[in-house]
Parts: sequence; structure tokens; C-alpha cells
Amino acid sequence: MNARAPFPSTAEAPEFPIASSVPATSWHDGLLDDGSELLAEEVPVALVYNGISHAVMLASPQDLEDFAVGFSLSERIVRAACDVRDIEIEAGPHGIALAIGIAPGAMARLKENRRARLGQTGCGLCGIDSLAWFEREMAPDGPHDSRACETGRTFAPQALQRAMAAMAGQQRLHQATGAMHAAGWADRDGRLLLVREDVGRHNALDKLVGALARAGIDSGDGFALVTSRASFEMVQKAARAGIGLLAAISAPTAMAVRLADRAGLTLAGFVRGERHVVYTHPHRLAPCTVAHVT
Repeated sequence: MNARAPFPSTAEAPEFPIASSVPATSWHDGLLDDGSELLAEEVPVALVYNGISHAVMLASPQDLEDFAVGFSLSERIVRAACDVRDIEIEAGPHGIALAIGIAPGAMARLKENRRARLGQTGCGLCGIDSLAWFEREMAPDGPHDSRACETGRTFAPQALQRAMAAMAGQQRLHQATGAMHAAGWADRDGRLLLVREDVGRHNALDKLVGALARAGIDSGDGFALVTSRASFEMVQKAARAGIGLLAAISAPTAMAVRLADRAGLTLAGFVRGERHVVYTHPHRLAPCTVAHVT
């Protein structure tokens, strides 16, 4: 994932604010206070490919071009960012439409595999119509496969803590509203380079994947962090983006661990303070420098 997308930037939709102030009554130490609270907005966002509506997601209305590219890559609609030819953000009375132009080959694959999808979470299994589809969805089908376990860059364990600690200071929308998830990208030393926020954890990761692709950043040069649990679909999106290490502030699910193992992805959870737990492929976290507790 190292080619820059050929389309220019466009402005975000001004009709939809990222957050809004609403009347509220707070209670603290037995006292009531009438005032207002700043709350995050979630807006229906339709992803329309070459004029065909494919999905409607509830998302935060910022970094929408990153979202369009990242969702397209994560859902295997396109194989590379260069397959996205243009993006237009169209605001309407009920939501936002992302009019995404994709290459003919990508559109042919989309038509062949298209199924109705309408969801609020971006769940990796939304819309499948049989258990037979599940095995297909379990396949990483991305830059990673079982051979990825044998090679790849390594990271100092302290890099995870350094990057996760920096995330808190970069979550400006979460600081303002208390309702946002974040996905971040850090280099080998744990320096936080990119952060994307959204009310949906899946959307935040899609936005990060899109930002990496649009900037031409090699997904093997760093690692991803998420301020949520590491569920099946989060691992699936990371693996399909060619990310070798995913660090989560909370726990993974057992299914996520099994998929990460199959995909050759290093999965770490409970990345908090001076602690983390590694569930799969620990070789990327410089095991020769770690003292094991006996």
C-alpha cells in the first residue's frame, strides 16, 4: 500500500457539524445544574460506487475521504488506493453521500460480490446470508498470510505504551464529547504520526487505513492502535490493510485471536500504562529484550 491516490482533496460537508451543544441537567454532589453539554454527532453516510449505493453507515462527519478509501480497501471493493479515481461529498437533508468513482475492474468485482449491507457498526459479517460466507470472510485475503510470521519488522515493547499514552492527548473530539473512538498509527519508536476519530470504532480504523493509503505510507513501517476492544472485524480490517501489529487498549475476542494467528498479525491487548498482553506472533515485539516472569 504505497501508491498515492490520484484524486484531489475536497472540503468536508459544512451542513453537518461534528458536535452539537444540547440542553442538559447535571447532578454532582447532590446539586443540580441546568446547562448544556457538547455531544458528538453521528450522521448517516452512504457509500455510492459509480452511482450504485452499496452501504449506509453511521459515522462522524469528518475525514470522510479517508473513510471512503479505507472502507473500500477494508471491504475488498478495491485492491489499491489508486483504484479510487475520485470522491465527491454530497450533503443532503438526511445525511451525506460519498460518491466514489472506482476503476472498471473494481466495479466488476463489486457487482459480482455485492450484497445488501445496512449497518450501524461496520461489523465484518453484516449482510452475509449463509454460514458458507463466513469461511470466506475469515480468510484475510490481504498482504498478510502465514508466511508473514517468518519475517517483518520488530518493535520495542515500550513503543506500544509510548504510542498509546500519546493517543489520549491527540483525541481532541473525545476530550470535548467523551463519545469518540480513535485509531492511531505509530512508527517503530512509538511516535504517534496519525490519529483518526469517529463515533464508531470500525469507522475510526477505516479512516486510519484510508489516511495511510492516501499518504502513501507503507503499512509495514509502523503499527496501529485502537481505543477499543480488538474484535474479529478490527483484526480483519488491519490484516487486509497489510498491518503487521495491532495494539488495543482493551481485550480481544477469541475469534479475533484465531484470525490474527491465521493472518500472521501480531495482536496485543490491554495496552495500558506499563502493561500489555500479546496473543499472537510475539516475535515482532523484540522478544530477545524481554525478561519473562517465572
